[in-house]
Amino acid sequence: MKILVVGSGGREHALAWKLAQSNRIQMVLVAPGNGGTALDPRLQNLDITDPEQLADYAHKEQIALTVVGPEAPLAAGIVDIFRERGLKIFGPTRRAAQLESSKDFAKAFMERHGIPTARYQTFSDAAAAHSYIDEQGAPIVVKADGLAAGKGVVVAMTLEEAHGAIDMMLSDNRFGDAGARVVVEEFLDGEEASFIVMVDGKNILPLATSQDHKRLMDHDQGPNTGGMGAYSPAPIVTPQLHARVMREIIQPTIQGMAKDGIPYTGFLYAGLMIDAEGNPKTLEFNCRMGDPETQPIMARLKTDLVSVMEHAVNNTMNEIELEWDRRTALGVVMAAGGYPDDPKKGAVITGIPAENEDSMTFHAGSVLEQDELKVSGGRVLCVVGLGDSVRVAQKHAYDAVDQISFDGMQFRRDIGWRALKR
Repeated sequence: MKILVVGSGGREHALAWKLAQSNRIQMVLVAPGNGGTALDPRLQNLDITDPEQLADYAHKEQIALTVVGPEAPLAAGIVDIFRERGLKIFGPTRRAAQLESSKDFAKAFMERHGIPTARYQTFSDAAAAHSYIDEQGAPIVVKADGLAAGKGVVVAMTLEEAHGAIDMMLSDNRFGDAGARVVVEEFLDGEEASFIVMVDGKNILPLATSQDHKRLMDHDQGPNTGGMGAYSPAPIVTPQLHARVMREIIQPTIQGMAKDGIPYTGFLYAGLMIDAEGNPKTLEFNCRMGDPETQPIMARLKTDLVSVMEHAVNNTMNEIELEWDRRTALGVVMAAGGYPDDPKKGAVITGIPAENEDSMTFHAGSVLEQDELKVSGGRVLCVVGLGDSVRVAQKHAYDAVDQISFDGMQFRRDIGWRALKR
């Protein structure tokens, strides 16, 4: 069978890589893909991004099912378009994807359904937002309402930073329509974890837990990014906490969406903040798998992903159980010079080691030009190491990272530090 993966990032490379391992696969197409998917003989890049054209292609080529990676096509209604044509696709509808595409929608939804989250107010008027921030004090969090490629969140530790974020989003219109409204919410202290599940409309299948590293530099310094590395499993999510998150956050979300007449299908990612007492609150929802969390999660998945996806699009996920590699997987993101504000493109990438049982490299911002691999985006690669402990997985990842070279590359040396501290 042929399967289509929509997207061009590290998440999509990891999903396609895992799907291609199934002996039932004839071809995995990645639209539009990247340099890494171009180099893999089991994958084929497809230079189409328009949802209508992708649906035409899927119909013509008899694609068995489509998996959507990034948020933009979901917000554009790709799932609705495919379903109208009777094509099997895994992801949320345009209305359901509002859980990610509008922070205000998500916050109002959580408040309405009693899902634990931070207190908040939404503003489109800069003066009103400024006076609310003065009233609340810092630290405080300012979020662009719409999609801003993981860069629309400012965790302001001072009033000056908070006011600057309001000016940037509402007055300077830095994020365009995405920042025409802002959500200002209370700062939550604690440890973050990524809780990702698959939903077929009624059944919920949790994936392995993971933890992301948002800041650019070691010791969680520097600006927020789309994510500089991740590991799975996340030791902070104990079996007790896992059960509590399912009970207090995930199940009420799926039930609440159904109650609101917007049944949810697809991946659902709850970004959690867990306080010192072990109480979880929801920072945000993403209607897709996380990037870079997908890379270590896929490296650990032992179950045939094609079977999992078939159950997902046929509403029979209650009939499948997932099997995981007991080892830890740890992924280190290698980013372009100037990332996150102004990534420098065009540098030649060399030295990527061959995949082995202890490490593999997933591509994101790379492109293949005349047999040369070049930097084409902010986050370039995610190098994953596997090992019997966090320390061993970390060593395998950094051993591979140290063989890779491109001008201006930046990466953190401390991915996994919280797990090691435990």
